Amino acid sequence: MVQKYQSPVRVYKHGFELIMAAYERRFPTCPLIPMFVGSDLMNEYKSEDGAVHIVERRCKLDVDAPRLLKKIAGVDYVYFIQKNSLNRQERTLHIEAYNETFSSRIIVNEHCCYTVHPDNENWTCFEQSASLDIKSFFGFESTVEKIAMKQYTTNIKKGKEIIEYYLNQLEQEGITSMPRWTPEIAQRQETKTDTSGRAMSPPQSIPTKSADGPSSKDGLPSSPTAATHELSSTPDDKLDADYIKRYLGDLTPLQESCLIRLRQWLQETHKGKIPKDEHILRFLRARDFNIDKAREILCQSLTWRKQHHVDYLLSTWDPPQVLHDYYAGGWHHHDRDGRPLYVLRLGQMDTKGLVRALGEESLLRHVLSINEEGLRRCEENTNIFGRPISSWTCLVDLEGLNMRHLWRPGVKALLRIIEVVEANYPETLGRLLILRAPRVFPVLWTLVSPFIDENTRKKFLIYAGNDYQGPGGLIDYIDKEVIPDFLGGECMCEVSEGGMVPKALYRTPEELENDDIRLWTETIYQSASVFKGSPHEILIQIVDASSVITWDFDVCKGDIVFNIYHSKRAPQAPKRDTLGAHGITSPVGNNVQLIDKAWQLGRDYSMVESPLICKEGESVQGSHVTRWPGFYILQWKFHSMPACATSSLPRVEDVLASLQVSSHKCKVMYYTEIIGSEDFRGSMTSLESSHSGFSQLSAATTSSSQSHSSSMVSSPSCVTIHGHLAFCASIFKR
Repeated sequence: MVQKYQSPVRVYKHGFELIMAAYERRFPTCPLIPMFVGSDLMNEYKSEDGAVHIVERRCKLDVDAPRLLKKIAGVDYVYFIQKNSLNRQERTLHIEAYNETFSSRIIVNEHCCYTVHPDNENWTCFEQSASLDIKSFFGFESTVEKIAMKQYTTNIKKGKEIIEYYLNQLEQEGITSMPRWTPEIAQRQETKTDTSGRAMSPPQSIPTKSADGPSSKDGLPSSPTAATHELSSTPDDKLDADYIKRYLGDLTPLQESCLIRLRQWLQETHKGKIPKDEHILRFLRARDFNIDKAREILCQSLTWRKQHHVDYLLSTWDPPQVLHDYYAGGWHHHDRDGRPLYVLRLGQMDTKGLVRALGEESLLRHVLSINEEGLRRCEENTNIFGRPISSWTCLVDLEGLNMRHLWRPGVKALLRIIEVVEANYPETLGRLLILRAPRVFPVLWTLVSPFIDENTRKKFLIYAGNDYQGPGGLIDYIDKEVIPDFLGGECMCEVSEGGMVPKALYRTPEELENDDIRLWTETIYQSASVFKGSPHEILIQIVDASSVITWDFDVCKGDIVFNIYHSKRAPQAPKRDTLGAHGITSPVGNNVQLIDKAWQLGRDYSMVESPLICKEGESVQGSHVTRWPGFYILQWKFHSMPACATSSLPRVEDVLASLQVSSHKCKVMYYTEIIGSEDFRGSMTSLESSHSGFSQLSAATTSSSQSHSSSMVSSPSCVTIHGHLAFCASIFKR
């Protein structure tokens, strides 16, 4: 498996020329990196005006590997080839490195880049990426991979330290700035020696390594400025190392890499509509920084948030009076670590009465609003305390808990709430303090603990009776001044005392069921299954030409092909796929086919947009300006893997890919709307309506990205959709 690394942008508040002077002092050896024992100059190239300087070195490394492994491999040192391409005029340095030793068994590629900061020409940016592919190594592949990643991580951490070391060295010598390159300065420096006192080697033609390894034909560097433009500036969508430390915390280089790579993937597939960096990081932490696993649960959660408009919960949710009066929970200052503190007096709460008066969906919606408020308070406290705060503390008082709290429908509602929160708000609970746990608590704990993630359970601290008042108790986690009065503190707590909900407020089972169904189904998005051989299609009739068809859909499962067709005549009544492919039952309304098999493309209907292949997890938004009146068909079709052209046998990759789509079934969630040409405000990359964005979750951060334009992913800037402001807080079933 190929291991990849992508660094954040490191910013040096020094000019490019001074950074280059510090960098050159690393050679031929660097005392700060003991494993770097030497380097030999292989080739060198200088342009006539001195602007371009390309140096190729052979670097000698003493890798910290077990002696047995070195003996088996038959080497004491590992050699790397490093090619530095400096363009003084463009003020860029590109560094390419690849391994010479074991190149047939291990492939290591690294690219580093020093550029001028796009917003401050007196600062310098540094960025690097690398890949490691171990094909075979005498049966020690796993060991070598661990050694390599450990060594690489260590060197990454030292990178900034080394530059700063030589910057200090230059400062001690009285060198605090360097002049920028000009032809005149280049001519004056031509006869000078370099900083080490060694005369520069005469200019030579340096071979350029091609993809296959051999040198270029003429020996000259192939377009020395071509690579310069690749990372010649720091785009807004790249994370800065200082920003990560200030707002996200101390991450290891590999953790930073995981965050950046997952963020880049979301930008490519979700067209700029991505959550905040803190939110992405929570899902990575929940899966121990396994990118594939984190990406899967994050995409499910983003789809859930989008479908049920969770981003607008804080502005649209108005808790019923029953919750104001009888829900015994609320926010109360913060703990010693600056985390927001939520107090829940569960023992004083009539869970049966709340469920009978409100229903399960309303309680779920209220709990979700609490979690959304928690995210907002974490961000607020991060700014107040000047350090990353990504989770909150929950204090649960169980005094009064008894068997009535074990009412089965109430426990069922609690378990469902736990399931939804665990799936969509991972790593948001920093600590849970359970106080005054009665004897009945172990029974309740036995029921709910299997539904709580193991990492979350480790954050639970349980106190029985008055144990919380002694050493190691509440005072260790909460300042004495903010301990609630009902727990023996001096701070008045405004959390409701709860109490029994009057039976007069109870509603009939039919009323609760209707209300739950309303909350469950109140969404502008529809879901559909797409089977192999059974696409899902929707019909849109256009009366006025130049109308705009807009769409916003997410590929929840599998890969699909999206098509748009036009027909002058209406298709027959929709055919519902009741069996689908392979005898799979499709729910009513979940799969509709409109195009008759007897229709011929080009005669009965025509394609008006190029097909768009969409991968699992992608979010696609777009629009089409109609040229003719008539009937337009939007189609989502199962994407079959291409067969191998040179063999009648399927490729292993194709077979494995097909197995990933269970029973050849895909799933999409979509929303479409027709807009008059007079209301269309131009091409955008996302539906910035009141429904289809991640308004709060993806609000601009110091490094948030802007969307990139594309013909198939364009949409109106402001879509007004009347009558759909409510949202559905239903659970996303994994």
